[in-house]
Amino acid sequence: MSRAPFGSVALVLVLATLPVSLASAAGRHPDLSGFWNLSRGKPVKDPVLAARVAPNTAVLEDVGPIEYGLMEFGGLKLKPAALEHAKHWNIKDELTVANACRIPSIVYAMQGPFPIEIFQGTEFTVIRLEYYDMTRVIFTDGRGHLPPDGPHTKTGDSIGHWEGDTLVVETTHLKESTITNNGLDHSQNLTLTERFRLSRDRKQLLSTQEFADPEILDNRGARFITWNRVEGDHVHAYDCDPTFGEAYAE
Repeated sequence: MSRAPFGSVALVLVLATLPVSLASAAGRHPDLSGFWNLSRGKPVKDPVLAARVAPNTAVLEDVGPIEYGLMEFGGLKLKPAALEHAKHWNIKDELTVANACRIPSIVYAMQGPFPIEIFQGTEFTVIRLEYYDMTRVIFTDGRGHLPPDGPHTKTGDSIGHWEGDTLVVETTHLKESTITNNGLDHSQNLTLTERFRLSRDRKQLLSTQEFADPEILDNRGARFITWNRVEGDHVHAYDCDPTFGEAYAE
């Protein structure tokens, strides 16, 4: 099935169809729709999701406000060029006006300490992130990924399918960005696999995020992420202020 490049105009057209295309998928699959706030405690290492994490995978413990220090990468094995790049990273460079509001990719953004809102449909699902006002569209209509020369963005090209009660999302075409916010950056060839399922009481959204980048890493990385359901709330504007970062850097 052919696809046109997915740009801002296409996103507007997709969102315009929400009342029709986002009919509840409950009955066929668990309904993940709703407002979800990142859990403040340690992420739940759900045994169903844990069993699907591939061998030779480093599980990172940096979800939410927790971040690794200089030259700490949670067990990820960096290739020599990536390690050398990380040695020259300086947080003050990230807090300049030019960089303070630079949007990360979803590899880092999804585990950030900000809520998400999910609108689940039968042919696609929309995830709104409060972090940097990002919007993801995950297609579940059976289409394939963009061709290799398709555009790379910070949200990438996401294709989903259901495995029982678990939504599995494969994302490619991600633009280069940070993995751990301390000098480790992924390439545009990173591939990301996410799995989402509800807890038994449906009050938590449980997830794993697995990524592989043969250009940067000699092993795979993963995170467990947990969100709590909050009724009646919605994501708010992020409104990044680049001058705040500059003042902090000084």
